This record gives sequence, structure tokens and C-alpha cells, in this order.
Amino acid sequence: MKCLTIRQPWATLIALGEKQIETRTWRTAHRGELAIHAGMQVNKAICRTEPYQSLLARHGYTADNLPTGKIIAVSRIADCCEVTPELAQQGWPGGNEYVFGNYAEGRYAWKLEKVVPLVHPISAKGRLGFWEYPVLEEEL
Repeated sequence: MKCLTIRQPWATLIALGEKQIETRTWRTAHRGELAIHAGMQVNKAICRTEPYQSLLARHGYTADNLPTGKIIAVSRIADCCEVTPELAQQGWPGGNEYVFGNYAEGRYAWKLEKVVPLVHPISAKGRLGFWEYPVLEEEL
């Protein structure tokens, strides 16, 4: 299965359905299944700011108990679009979604859908970019 390592707290926000767009410096042509891997790094400072702190707390998380080094959810990449000044002028994407990403001009927004958190996260070593993990159906 194709995987993407994302630092915390952003990986957990995706798994919880609070973040639906992942922003990157690179475009992807991939559409379809994508496993969300929580990297080893936790940005503890951002976890203590709003709206991060409140959203994480609502789900029982703090900067100190976020999962790391694990595949925590499966999703699908539905679309990828370049961030343009026109999108920003339209107020896209509003609300917390804007706070949770980097929507600087020239970056790319990946629309994630059908996110399902794993009941039993899978320990795995992350990597840069896309990487493959031979997921067995019984692990999901």
C-alpha cells in the first residue's frame, strides 16, 4: 500500500477527520488509496496553540500522547490542485483547514477522502515522499 509520512499533530488531525487537505511542495498524479503514517516528530509547540489544542483535547490527545512511528489511518487521494492567488481570493479553504496547511502560492493541496482510522495502528518506519508498505488485509 502506498504510504505518506506526516508529522504530528497533522497526521492525527487527518485520521480524526479534522483535516481533509494535505499541503505539499510537490504535485502528485496519484489518485486512490493512501495510508497515513504518523512520523516520529511531534510539533509540541503547535499542539499547545489554538485551534490545535482544543481539537486534540476533544479527541483525548495532547502533545504528549500522539501516536508516532505508526500507520494510523487509510484514505484516498481524490484530487490535487495548485494553490493560486485566485483560490486565496475566494477564501479557500476556509476555517481550520486553512490554519492546518501551508497555502502559499505554488504549493499543492491534496484532497483526502474516505479517511478511516485504524483500530490497531501498524508500527512502521517512515520515509520521505511516497513509500510502500506490504499491508496484509487483516491488519486493516
